Amino acid sequence: MQQIAVIGAGTMGNGIAHVFAQNGFKVNLIDVSAPALEKALQTIDKNLERQLSKGSITEELRQQTLQNIATFTDIPNGVKSAELVVEAATENTDLKLKIFRELDQHTAPGAILATNTSSISITSIATVTKRPEKVIGMHFMNPVPVMKLVEIINGYATTREVTDTIVTLSEKLGKVPCVVNDYPGFIANRILMPMINESIYSLYEGVAGVAEIDTVMKLGMAHPMGPLQLADFIGLDVCLSIMRVLHDGFGNPKYAPCPLLVNMVTAGYLGVKSGEGFYKYEKGSKELTVSSRFSIRN
Repeated sequence: MQQIAVIGAGTMGNGIAHVFAQNGFKVNLIDVSAPALEKALQTIDKNLERQLSKGSITEELRQQTLQNIATFTDIPNGVKSAELVVEAATENTDLKLKIFRELDQHTAPGAILATNTSSISITSIATVTKRPEKVIGMHFMNPVPVMKLVEIINGYATTREVTDTIVTLSEKLGKVPCVVNDYPGFIANRILMPMINESIYSLYEGVAGVAEIDTVMKLGMAHPMGPLQLADFIGLDVCLSIMRVLHDGFGNPKYAPCPLLVNMVTAGYLGVKSGEGFYKYEKGSKELTVSSRFSIRN
């Protein structure tokens, strides 16, 4: 397998394209937005420069990685030669179903169709194709060039051969694959998101402040980042979307998203991407400042 197509040039898509290209694969990076593709290439180049400055890659590998990436603004031309497609579009069910219908029409019959979804059912996505046995989840972690884990999710009809192919491929990328089954949230988000949601509930109920909650989890549980800061990094809209997938999928009230999370997303306070969530983010500043909307309640 040499020819890969990646759908979506956002944070996850450009990271996935970067990793495949750096490991010798030819990558077609596809996005409807030409400016998004240009920005993705700039991001990849910047990340390669960082690797170069740390001595983890050579200048020759940096140049070769960039040469391995071609860009397209349409799916049919971008995927026609692909042996594997990794969809990394926005975490929206209707959009993913639309993309997979199109992929099924324009890829070779033997091509494997993977999705980077962090919570949406692989089985549901597979049903809109004529090859459900070749549909699989390939959930990379952010930032993709740095994080080692790939959560591989079998849909109900995914064959062992396809799973084995994706496991081997992940290992070739220098990743550690973990195979799980297709239930709401899989493993990563079934465990992570309720923890984040409970942290938001603790803030909402006045148990502790933002910095205190994050400090307890960092120093007490050895987490590299507190749950509220992590929620900002992931995007509060994404966290809410995943909590709703869990709540709908299991029908269990323990997965109900915290009202504070709902309010923040409704108001547009999404974390890093909007400049403010539980913390404030200013361009060029690495200082972590708690949002003025939150203060310790005595």
